[in-house]
Formats: sequence, C-alpha cells, structure tokens
Amino acid sequence: MNVRVKAFARFREIIGSENTLQLNEGTPVIDALKTLSAGSLDFRDACFDKEGNVASHVVLMINGKRISSKDREKVVLHDGDELAVFPPVAGG
Repeated sequence: MNVRVKAFARFREIIGSENTLQLNEGTPVIDALKTLSAGSLDFRDACFDKEGNVASHVVLMINGKRISSKDREKVVLHDGDELAVFPPVAGG
C-alpha cells in the first residue's frame, strides 16, 4: 500500500514536505514513523523520546483527523491514507 506523509515546520526541514511510503496494509502509524526515521537520525531524535515512543509533543493526523496520544500505538494505516506530522507549535 502507499501512504503519503506530509511533514510541517521543522519536520519538513528534516525530511522534506512530502514522502510516499510503501508499507504493508494495516501498518501501525508508529511503524511508518520508524520507517521515516531509519533514513534520518535528526527526524528520529525530533520525533521519538528516549524510550522509542512518539514524543508527546508531536501532533499526528490521518486524513485530516487528529490522532490522540493514547491511540498512537493502535491506529493503523490503509492504502491511500495521508499521514501529517507536526512538531510542537508555539506562538503568541
């Protein structure tokens, strides 16, 4: 299956604005992020905590719907999904 990954802000600087991943149907979101991080240590360090979990400040969306931090481990991807990855957002 193909999943499009859109990265924003600092993540876009690290891995580019869009990537297409070829994954097995039903791949968990966390595994897709690990696939992306295999090509970039900077992305791994920015996206994951020291225990290998997606950092709590990272915002993830599938097809425009935000994934809660408690669901990150169990949400799976399907062919044609768009995964958006946002770093912490601050402003004022």
